Amino acid sequence: IIESTFCSQCFLNYDTSVLENGVNGVPKMMDLLDEPVPGVGTYEDFNTIDWVREKSKDRDRHREIASQSKESTWAFIMSIHDAFSGWLLMLLVGLKAGALAGWIDIAAHWMTDLKEGVCLSGFWFNHEHCCWNSKETTFQERDKCPNWKSWAELLIGYNNGPLAYIMNYLMYVCWALFFSFLAVSLVRSFAPYACGSGIPEIKTILSGFIIRGYLGKWTLMIKTITLVLAVSSGLSLGKEGPLVHVACCCGNILCHLFTKYRKNEAKRREVLSAAAAVGVSVAFGAPIGGVLFSLEEVSYYFPLKTLWRSFFAALVAAFTLRSINPFGNSRLVLFYVEFHSPWHLVELVPFVLLGIFGGIWGAFFIRANIAWCRRRKTTRLGQYPVLEVLVVTAITAVLAFPNSYTRMSTSELISELFNDCGLLDSSQLCNYSNVSDIKLSGNTLPDRPASHDVYMAMWQLALALIFKMLITVVTFGMKIPSGLFIPSMAVGAIAGRLLGVGMEQLAYYHHDWVIFKGWCSPGADCITPGLYAMVGAAACLGGVTRMTVSLVVIMFELTGGLEYIVPLMAATMTSKWVADALGREGIYEAHIRLNGYPFLEPKEEFSHKTLAMDVMRPRRSDPPVSIITQDGMSVEEVEALIADTSYSGFPVVVSQESQRLVGFVLRRDLVVSIENARQRQEGVVSTSRIFFTEYTPPQPPNCPPPLKLRGIMDLSPFTVTDHTPMDIVVDIFRKLGLRQCLVTHNGRLLGIITKKDILKHMAQIANRDPDSILFN
Repeated sequence: IIESTFCSQCFLNYDTSVLENGVNGVPKMMDLLDEPVPGVGTYEDFNTIDWVREKSKDRDRHREIASQSKESTWAFIMSIHDAFSGWLLMLLVGLKAGALAGWIDIAAHWMTDLKEGVCLSGFWFNHEHCCWNSKETTFQERDKCPNWKSWAELLIGYNNGPLAYIMNYLMYVCWALFFSFLAVSLVRSFAPYACGSGIPEIKTILSGFIIRGYLGKWTLMIKTITLVLAVSSGLSLGKEGPLVHVACCCGNILCHLFTKYRKNEAKRREVLSAAAAVGVSVAFGAPIGGVLFSLEEVSYYFPLKTLWRSFFAALVAAFTLRSINPFGNSRLVLFYVEFHSPWHLVELVPFVLLGIFGGIWGAFFIRANIAWCRRRKTTRLGQYPVLEVLVVTAITAVLAFPNSYTRMSTSELISELFNDCGLLDSSQLCNYSNVSDIKLSGNTLPDRPASHDVYMAMWQLALALIFKMLITVVTFGMKIPSGLFIPSMAVGAIAGRLLGVGMEQLAYYHHDWVIFKGWCSPGADCITPGLYAMVGAAACLGGVTRMTVSLVVIMFELTGGLEYIVPLMAATMTSKWVADALGREGIYEAHIRLNGYPFLEPKEEFSHKTLAMDVMRPRRSDPPVSIITQDGMSVEEVEALIADTSYSGFPVVVSQESQRLVGFVLRRDLVVSIENARQRQEGVVSTSRIFFTEYTPPQPPNCPPPLKLRGIMDLSPFTVTDHTPMDIVVDIFRKLGLRQCLVTHNGRLLGIITKKDILKHMAQIANRDPDSILFN
């Protein structure tokens, strides 16, 4: 203490002006943070950002802009531009994502029809557009026109008979294989990050993780092209999930146009949260549902300002998509339907049954898909991604073609299943037996007995249900863009339509039963099978993803029927309860854990009685924690410490003896600052001392100039005591977005807890492999 006091007194009496001009000819010491050093404050790949530091940087920037705006007119204009730049960025993200989604929809529709034939009046027309202006099309055969030729008609001259069927079959399989081969080859060669859904990685990135290139321009370009190819190949996947990835790529690229988003990782994640809402908005034509999806499912930090901007961006994207009109029906989605008959209270029972089915299917699918993906990662299967895609495509195409409900695109299938049979419907599902004395009420028809065609359609749908359930398990997770929303909805829609037709026939033949008596009279339209399909679709999608509020709103926006919210809520909640009883994780959380991403799930409760000292490193048998002293280490010693360890940062203490905590410095900032000092500061050598103190003591005459790096040190690192309960530590990490927390005892440094340590501890408690957490 006496020595310390003496040194302090000597320093106070020392003329600080000497330090500015140099001591005995020694070059003056620079504070390297007086000017911004390129690279300081940035992060390496596969590291977690420091949310607290990023928010602090943004607050400092705001204060500087506010103070400068009062000094000149130009500064005031620049402050207005800074405030408006967020809204301008949202406008650009909405326009770009909406335009890309419109192009994807048009291209996918055309290429899907290309597997069955080609339009002679213009090969760029799909089947529907080709026959729009044809005057030779009849109502009964509205899908046939002279301009549209199947491949059998083009190659052998006719479209009937076994040879024509085989020719069409062969061309269907060949086109499917060509599309999928092109998709997997492009992904493998140019953008490996373009595969999969992208939502698990988006969730991880929004939680603060850095994955360089995942939201880059190459990923955007390749994912947009290969998404069209993958959907057109007929595989059991959808484009809705990957559209979230596409929109986030647009948001990330456009962030580089604005300095405050380019240089601040936390601000950029606010834009990415809004971009996720845009992705769902253009995928389903549901702007409000998109905002709620971002809030409920993917975002980690979602302030009120982001809510407003997400809504604006989703609105712009939906308007852009509506202007493009990709489906040609003035709607934002392919399967827009309107139901005319109300539902009855008794029908809540089958709706709940559909919820139970959705929950069981969701839990089964997650377990089966994760098991298959783990097998892909741990066996030789993962070494042949192209072969795997081609084999799955061949199996899918060969089994799908004979059944008309699996041959058509999944979106068209859902559209047909959602459809409420009216007077103008010629679908096999609506080909009921004619009954005399039918009383029409608008476009609605009363319940009628099912004909042979309807029963045949039911058998085909039952086979399609089994096929979709099995093939989706192996398709999701392959090295091509693959979404899960549409296949899950298809499974639920098929199950719902089967149940709906069963209920309809039950009501027709047994309208005098107690459950139907009083509300279902003969000749009335009691049951709407399309509504059951819609409820089933919501139940299965909820069981797989565990979405609730956002899912109900998305389904409501799809159908436009406010009165059907209660059935949707009942099925969705039942589905979630059943699925949670069988397994707590949704499909995206399960894939995050499978890939080992450091994602701290906000919904997961930590209920174990452990303390910070049980989780911190170093453990009792480990060597002591690597530290830096505030004024006692040379450049050579610090560089040796960096070379010998792989830690992301180091605590700074007063001295080796006292271990009193001063602050925390990041590894990357140290490396960049030392390299910058060697280039910019004269005389810096390996023996130069590094100081983290506020004032640097006088140096002997012949010593090389020191480095003052106090500016890169975090002077207020988050600390907890060794007896802090871990549930509090976990809450601190979740709510503040920390990357590390230091553990002290009476102010003395004991150890450090990182997000990875917490995840490993939670995995160990849950009897999982703690080494499955792969990244720093």
